[in-house]
Amino acid sequence: MEQEIIEKLNAQEAKIDKMYASVEKMRKYFLWGFILTIVFFIVPLIGLLFALPAFLNNYLGTLGGF
Repeated sequence: MEQEIIEKLNAQEAKIDKMYASVEKMRKYFLWGFILTIVFFIVPLIGLLFALPAFLNNYLGTLGGF
């Protein structure tokens, strides 16, 4: 009976180790997803803060010439 319990505990430990590895992979995927979201969404928005005023200045300057 004691040997059976030890085998079950060892089997559970192996499953927990596999689950931990899977959760760590998911955590890394979420981290990279977050980083890519920042790179492809937030950084262009910051770029627009600088590009939009320059564009409007050129556009309105051209309209003022008419």
